[in-house]
Amino acid sequence: MLNNPRQFLLDLYTAAVSAVSAEKSLPTFLPEPPKQGRTIVIGAGKGAAAMAKTVEQHWPGKISGLVVTRYGHGADCKQIEVVEASHPVPDEAGRKAAARMLAMVQGLTKDDLVLCLISGGGSALLALPAEGITLEQKQAINKALLKSGANIFEMNCVRKHLSAVKGGRLALACAPARVVTLMISDIPGDDPGIIASGPTLPDATTCAEALAVLRKYKIEIPPSVQAHLESGIGETPKPGDARLKTNEHHVIATAQQALQAAATAARAAGVTPYILSDDMEGEARDIGLAHAAIARQIAQYDQPFKKPCVLISGGETTVTVRGTGRGGRNAEFLLSLANALNGAPGMHAIACDTDGIDGSEDNAGAVYQPDSMKRAEELGLNPKALLENNDGYGFFSALGDLVVSGPTRTNVNDFRAILIL
Repeated sequence: MLNNPRQFLLDLYTAAVSAVSAEKSLPTFLPEPPKQGRTIVIGAGKGAAAMAKTVEQHWPGKISGLVVTRYGHGADCKQIEVVEASHPVPDEAGRKAAARMLAMVQGLTKDDLVLCLISGGGSALLALPAEGITLEQKQAINKALLKSGANIFEMNCVRKHLSAVKGGRLALACAPARVVTLMISDIPGDDPGIIASGPTLPDATTCAEALAVLRKYKIEIPPSVQAHLESGIGETPKPGDARLKTNEHHVIATAQQALQAAATAARAAGVTPYILSDDMEGEARDIGLAHAAIARQIAQYDQPFKKPCVLISGGETTVTVRGTGRGGRNAEFLLSLANALNGAPGMHAIACDTDGIDGSEDNAGAVYQPDSMKRAEELGLNPKALLENNDGYGFFSALGDLVVSGPTRTNVNDFRAILIL
């Protein structure tokens, strides 16, 4: 049996992240260089700088361009400029970078190639509001959406229709140049039009749907935003738009690839893995309860799987913020799981974001062990109260069980593994 369950789980996380790195996933998708025109590289996301560096290492000719990534997620590029900006709430650095990127692709010809590098986080980082909307208004709406419990599809629908670059508008600016988009997916289901709000892909959603999302979550918006959406001036280019017909896109890394790599690592360690899903969504605490119920069934009855085994899952949960604690959706999931398992023997778990940042905190996630609740009690912690205060970070920090990996420069969202011995 495993001598060190904690290290086993950390090794699974490492294997998952490594499998979806730009170095491993990008080179085989690079297109042929144009015969006559220029190659310009643009992009946005937590993995954009690492993707740009990989392009530089494998591109046979001259290139130039600009990508924007989160603060601390940069890379040492020689030909492609890397700008760092704020995530998850956009800032002025991201706005300026998006404006420069838009200007950079003006006046291209059909002989030119635009290579667009997109990964999770690109929606907030590529923040250029539509005309008549201020950055401050977008920031306020984004903050409200993040706290509302809205899922990524709803958030990106709104973002697309308040932007000058998202929802295919960046591709329109590149025309008639050919645009090839390479994407690392952080979206459940890997819909390429949703990744970073699809700046180079056509968009099937509408202004009316964006307005419906804002009404659903009772998010107050200024009259200028309301008028922008109600008038339809914020409409995006739709599927079938002739201006985008020569473009192509490829999803080069996904959550499923990360989970499969972790499963391979588990088998190598002698533990049978079971991948539950690569696209779980819902409230983090509810997903924690569901995982705990499955784990208990296995521990007690060897159903639906026999122990020892490890349950692996991915996707993107949400947290409806009601408390004032330091959260992160993976810490919230794990604290919910901890409360439900309540120290049951033989069960260990990890929950981390593959980008190395759980929400907006400095940790990737955390680990849970059978003695976590006992140690918490000795420290005078109240796990249920901390969960109600959205303070999963505080709980696992006090136990010394945070996972701090630093930026991984990739992003396929959540990674969860529950070991049942």
